[in-house]
Amino acid sequence: MGKQHNYATTITWTGNNGEGTNDYRNYERSHTLSVAGKQDILCSSDTPFRGDGSKHNPEDMLLASLSSCHMLWYLHLCADAGVIVTDYVDNATGTMEELPTGGGHFTEVVLHPVVKVKDAGMIEKANALHDKAHEKCFIANSCNFPVRHEPKAVVA
Repeated sequence: MGKQHNYATTITWTGNNGEGTNDYRNYERSHTLSVAGKQDILCSSDTPFRGDGSKHNPEDMLLASLSSCHMLWYLHLCADAGVIVTDYVDNATGTMEELPTGGGHFTEVVLHPVVKVKDAGMIEKANALHDKAHEKCFIANSCNFPVRHEPKAVVA
């Protein structure tokens, strides 16, 4: 067994409008995500589920976790391989299927990283390192749906 890491978060519901959950339409989905020593994140459900669209929702955070983990591994691998990255932007997309029974699940996430590298000689290796980053990503390895990547490396 490998080295174990433990994490803790606190979710606090802030959407009680005075009558709790006496009716599905009478309470807000607002809540706060807290992690000791870090800035709180205001959250809600997505708007199709009666949420506040100005706040982060669980689906946003899942997509962001996958994108962030991939990027962090990728930058590490580039540094180790001598690929000098000067900019990285990922416009990740995800598809979630809502089931008639009321549940649902993600069916796919696609990462679209655009990476700027120092010179043209690094482009091929820069693109190839995404595969290795995907293999190492803790979050992608924890998902039961495909997480793909369609990278593009360009010269800065």
